[in-house]
Amino acid sequence: METNYLKRCFGNHLAQALAEVAMVQPSDPIEYLAHWLYHYRKMAKAKEKDRQEKIQLQREYENSLEETRMAEMLKQEECEIQQQCEKYHHQLGRRNSAVGSLEKTKFMQENREPLEKEALKQESLPGTSNMIPGMPQQSPSSEPSVSSQVYLNTGTPQEINYQAV
Repeated sequence: METNYLKRCFGNHLAQALAEVAMVQPSDPIEYLAHWLYHYRKMAKAKEKDRQEKIQLQREYENSLEETRMAEMLKQEECEIQQQCEKYHHQLGRRNSAVGSLEKTKFMQENREPLEKEALKQESLPGTSNMIPGMPQQSPSSEPSVSSQVYLNTGTPQEINYQAV
C-alpha cells in the first residue's frame, strides 16, 4: 500500500533521484536528495506554467484570427452596402432628374396656356400694342380683319409710325 502511494506521488522521479545520488555519491546524500526533489518540483511547476501559457497564447491567437476574420467580413459587408447605397442614390438621382425635368416641362406647358389667355384678355393701355413679343397672336372674331388692323411701332415720339397693313 505504501508503495502505491510512493509510485503515485513520486512516480519515476524518486527512482531518478536515487540513481543520481548513487552516481554522484555526495557526502550528505539526504540533503542532496532533498535539494534534487525541490529542484525537480520547481522545474515541473515551471514546465506546467509554460505549458499553460502556451495553451493560453494559442487560444488568444485563435481568438485574434477569428476577430480578424470577422473584422474583414464586416468591412467587406460595409463596402458592399456602401456600393449598393451609392448605386441606389445614383439611380434615384437619375430618376429624380428625369422626373424633375418632365414635371418642369409639364408645369411650364400647363402654366403657359392660362397666362397666354390672361394676357390676351387684359385690356391694353392707351398708346400700347396688344402684341406680346415672341407669342403667337390670335385674332378674335369680333375684331376687324388683319388687313385693316393698325400696328403701333413704339419708340421715341419722332420714330412712331402708324402703319396700315
